[in-house]
Amino acid sequence: MDTVARTVEILTPGPLATVQDLGRPGWSHLGVSRSGAADTTSLTLANRLVGNPEDAAGLEITFGGLRARLRLRRPDGTPATGYLALTGAPCPATVNGRPAALDAPVPVRDGDVLSLGMPSSGLRTYLAVRGGLTPPPALGSRATDLLSGTGPAPLRAGDTLPLGDPTHPMPGVDHAPRSAPPTEFLLRVWPGPRDDWFEEPSLKTFFTTRWEATSKSNRIGIRLAGPALRRCRTGELPAEGMVRGALQVPPNGLPVLFLTDHPVTGGYPVIGVVHEDDLPLAGQIPPGAGIRFSAAR
Repeated sequence: MDTVARTVEILTPGPLATVQDLGRPGWSHLGVSRSGAADTTSLTLANRLVGNPEDAAGLEITFGGLRARLRLRRPDGTPATGYLALTGAPCPATVNGRPAALDAPVPVRDGDVLSLGMPSSGLRTYLAVRGGLTPPPALGSRATDLLSGTGPAPLRAGDTLPLGDPTHPMPGVDHAPRSAPPTEFLLRVWPGPRDDWFEEPSLKTFFTTRWEATSKSNRIGIRLAGPALRRCRTGELPAEGMVRGALQVPPNGLPVLFLTDHPVTGGYPVIGVVHEDDLPLAGQIPPGAGIRFSAAR
């Protein structure tokens, strides 16, 4: 008989832990971006490993440090077993002090405590538990949006998250090996739509510079350090729509790479937009990492 997972109790959230799914498209006209997991590839893999739908809600854990207790009970109240999976930024993980594998289904029992250390590369680790997290949705999604404040608040010690019932069989996969995030990130970029606002030497500089992600970065965007890009036009744009992956250049000439909780409009020129297939990788860029851009083809 399949077991029923009931709650995840947050003992220590680490620097930042949020509930994330694949987001809430279709609300930009209300000032709400799609939001959702910064690294969708890792979240969907974690869900598949425990037999959840790919869009089930899990935890996005920034810089590790999470400790959580699983409360797993059958409908009659007796203790049960379940599964969890950890993907994304690799970090030391234990269940009741015993090492837990990454990118693999991990069996757990009622009362087990999961503990995560700091990632060895990347930034965000994803936790999926069989059954999926089921806090109340907002605008059709359980994702936490830090900019608009939509969805569950960032997690704190003592928070308890309900879990749903399993709806899919376990996949029968022991391990899904994949590469860890790099220490230097190469992202493909579609030039424009406002690359004509910049001097030709600055356009060359944009694609030849090793940019660095600063500590003033979050789920809204990554501020980049490097040479200032010079404009060939004066004045400012009227506000226009923004998308995830947009590289907006404010008056100081230093690009900002918008991530999943980006504003829906902006008035600074966008020099390029990161290729959609590279957006999950961008969600793993930690402060201090080097970033290079290449022209998408």
